[in-house]
Amino acid sequence: MSEKDTISIQLVREALLQSCAPGAATDEVLSKVGIDPALLDDSQARVPAHAYARLWRLLARRLDDEFFGMDPRKLKSGSLAFLCQCAMAQPTLASGLTAGLGFLSLMFEQLPAQWVRQQSLAEIVLLEDDQEPRRAFTYFTYWMIVHGVACWLAGRRIPILSIELRCPEPDFCDDYRVMFSRNLRFDRPRTRMIFSAECLDLPIRRSTEELNRFLAQAPANILVKYRDPQSLASRIRHDLRQLPPEQWPETEALAQQLCVSASTLRRRLAEEGQTYQGLKDSVRKELAINWLAEPSISFVEIAARLGFADASSFYKAFRKWSGSNPGHYRSLILNDPG
Repeated sequence: MSEKDTISIQLVREALLQSCAPGAATDEVLSKVGIDPALLDDSQARVPAHAYARLWRLLARRLDDEFFGMDPRKLKSGSLAFLCQCAMAQPTLASGLTAGLGFLSLMFEQLPAQWVRQQSLAEIVLLEDDQEPRRAFTYFTYWMIVHGVACWLAGRRIPILSIELRCPEPDFCDDYRVMFSRNLRFDRPRTRMIFSAECLDLPIRRSTEELNRFLAQAPANILVKYRDPQSLASRIRHDLRQLPPEQWPETEALAQQLCVSASTLRRRLAEEGQTYQGLKDSVRKELAINWLAEPSISFVEIAARLGFADASSFYKAFRKWSGSNPGHYRSLILNDPG
């Protein structure tokens, strides 16, 4: 499929699980939104994001539920619009999140939530009961709504440092890592999303006209573009992960490995909106976040693993990447209740 904005057929299956009876009813719904029902049997298939968005809207109309029937209370049609109206009336993203999460907590029976500021970090926490955890698709659909609306309110993408979930890791996670963060942790004591607290101070300046445009395109506009695994940037990221940072090639050496000139390498990465330095930084950040979740690995060792001269250099880089120092991030990520 040449369409890059695609969604795995596995997410289509998840959307249908509680919202549509299998068999003829499923075939009829998929055909209406332009998805071949035969694709359900191909686990590698992908469908256009706009077709998935049409499926979401069609099921929402039929069920009068914008959450695929995954909570005992329906998220009735029009809830996303009301959520946005409540939040956009606030002056900052912090108060907008308070209003939006408060509304969703009233609507849902099983997914109350709140945001908490922890110095330079912030987290949105689901205040679940002690029942069995929900399936991963339920949690990620909730995050898709909350994060998508938050990004629209702020007028920029809000980078997610980490998402923790109470449920076991599902068989399929690729799209979730693209949509949210590569740092997903499962079987955790609570479900939460962690991001830089500086985003909370962003002003909200949205008009009624902008709201109408946003809603006219929703939910397709909150589905993040699929990253082509065959892209040059994806291949370079993959290769970097296989080597310790001190063995990462310089630009000229990398270009030679790829049988292109350095200028061609830079141009091709620029066409994908990337730079080699940016790719190296993103992999270093990914590795750092993973290692900070392991208390047995010291900051000095992490700095050495990442190729920094000393722990101080690592501290400065991590603060630049995440808005937080690594000590505070580790403290938050390891501070599990109970």
